[in-house]
Amino acid sequence: MQVFEIVEKLQKAAKDLLETTGFVKVIKIRSEFENLKKSRFRPDLALMVQVREQNKYVLIFEIKSLGQPRYVRMAANQLQSFIRKKQDFYGVFGAPFVSEESRQICKEEGIGFIDLAGNCFFKFDNVYLSAEGRPNPYPGTRPLKSIFSSKSTRALRVLLNSPKKNWLLKDLAKVSKISIGQASNIKKRLSEYEMIKEKGVGKRTEFWLSNPQTLLSKWENYYSYRSNKIKDYYSLEDVKVIEDKLADYFKANNIPYAFTLTSGASRIAPSLRYNRVFCYVDGPIESIAEDLKLKEVISGPNVSLLFPYDDGVFYGSQEFQNQKVVSDVQLYLDLKNYKERGEEAANFILNERLKKQWSQD
Repeated sequence: MQVFEIVEKLQKAAKDLLETTGFVKVIKIRSEFENLKKSRFRPDLALMVQVREQNKYVLIFEIKSLGQPRYVRMAANQLQSFIRKKQDFYGVFGAPFVSEESRQICKEEGIGFIDLAGNCFFKFDNVYLSAEGRPNPYPGTRPLKSIFSSKSTRALRVLLNSPKKNWLLKDLAKVSKISIGQASNIKKRLSEYEMIKEKGVGKRTEFWLSNPQTLLSKWENYYSYRSNKIKDYYSLEDVKVIEDKLADYFKANNIPYAFTLTSGASRIAPSLRYNRVFCYVDGPIESIAEDLKLKEVISGPNVSLLFPYDDGVFYGSQEFQNQKVVSDVQLYLDLKNYKERGEEAANFILNERLKKQWSQD
């Protein structure tokens, strides 16, 4: 939709919403306000309302085609600058869909919001209207989702594993093994959600991840370790013995690997008890299983080999007792929705390792 279409729809939505209260009446629209015509600030929509046939207020709307935090912050600054010292004015942000983070910004900035999904917040005079939690009817206005595609997540792993590092766009693209265009798109989306900060101009602009925890929590909603190709096997041997044999085999045959899920978490949280091996491997899984005498099963496995959906899962892999384990970021993502005490282990990694890494100067 074009902005003028959004304005028309939100004007009707706001008018209907306010007048259904029975004590708020819309009595004028934008074109009738001479003082607004003389101002440098041109609101997208302005409604004069009367509360209980007494007090009159002017609701000033700044409307955007996207409702992400960056745009909300800009709109809030414009609205606050205009309505400052005007006690009978109230600022409202409008968009096809206002994200959860954006709603919180509006409340913190003392302005209202309304979107075409039916979410709204108005707080002025004795008026208090609030409706939240309604889903986005325009999925195309949710740009953050695009950065969770397979190759894009390579850049997210790089940023999350080095949140204090300043990046040039070309360097992030090179390290992440993606195109500069894709890196630019990721940067733009993160900027819209206020997850990065930057300095400089042009090609020399440097940027860094300023809100790693929010990015990770967003990512976990789109991620499942089951996105990888998984083969399940059974072995009569103890899990520790199996892990040692796997690691020795992969090293001897120069095969990329990294333990994850319970096998990874056990290295980081030694008190974790488990009875199933999980390992990423970039190699011929069937041949590996045959060489190690692992029997493929459809139920009751104690060995699961994962062929990664993207090579990025190996980025930042670490060593414990001379065996490779995925990065803390990857381990957290894999564990978060794993039913066997996975969330508990994921939270330990987040609180005891990742947060401490992110807070270091």
